[in-house]
Amino acid sequence: MEGLSRIKVECRGVSAFYGETQALNEVNLSIYDHEVMALIGPSGCGKSTFLRSLNRMNDLVSGCRIEGEISLDGEDIYGRGMDVTRLRTRVGMVFQKPNPFSKSVFENVAYGPRIHGMASNRSELEGIVETSLRRASLWEEVKDRMKQPGSSLSGGQQQRLCIARAIALNPEVILMDEPCSALDPIATARIEELIAELRGSYSLVVVTHSIQQAARISDRVAFFHLGKLVEDGLTGDIYNDPKDDRTLGYITGRFG
Repeated sequence: MEGLSRIKVECRGVSAFYGETQALNEVNLSIYDHEVMALIGPSGCGKSTFLRSLNRMNDLVSGCRIEGEISLDGEDIYGRGMDVTRLRTRVGMVFQKPNPFSKSVFENVAYGPRIHGMASNRSELEGIVETSLRRASLWEEVKDRMKQPGSSLSGGQQQRLCIARAIALNPEVILMDEPCSALDPIATARIEELIAELRGSYSLVVVTHSIQQAARISDRVAFFHLGKLVEDGLTGDIYNDPKDDRTLGYITGRFG
């Protein structure tokens, strides 16, 4: 897989600061096309800060600044000419807790394509909504509930609705920040199956607190500790033959 994959996102010397506090220290990491990268490590190690730097969500955090370079298809996303709104359509985000809009199931998915002018008429918009819900493995469960509030769905369905909402904008990369942490085991299994299906169409970067989940879903793993990237590589290599004792200690449960 290593020789076949193209680098989608390149991170070089990425550091993050909240005021005077440094949360990330000189992170170098490549994220490949059509693969799942899992970010693992103890709480507070910088995983989510790093994830949010990939579509500039940290811009919304007062006092946060990012140093270094992050490029998407070779273009510096922190460069002066970058359209941040456009960046966030190309690099979608799914949060830890399902956060459907206070709108109908249909409008949750249709909202983004409508405001971005992605459909020229109602029929096209309906097509985008159906396709997105199908890709999120949710269509059969909600096709007769399209006018009901998104909040009326179960927790797992709401999270898949949020994934459909991200897919509807036709992204290239999907970021997921502990997408299963608020879900029961059955809903978690559905999301994991969905991640496996989506890797054929997108690059996915998933923060997870579960080392077992990371092993199940990912092609590559990056282990963070105290704001530093300790090591990264193919999932099998990291789990079976980690190069750093800190990685070994974390994945064997000795700390974390």
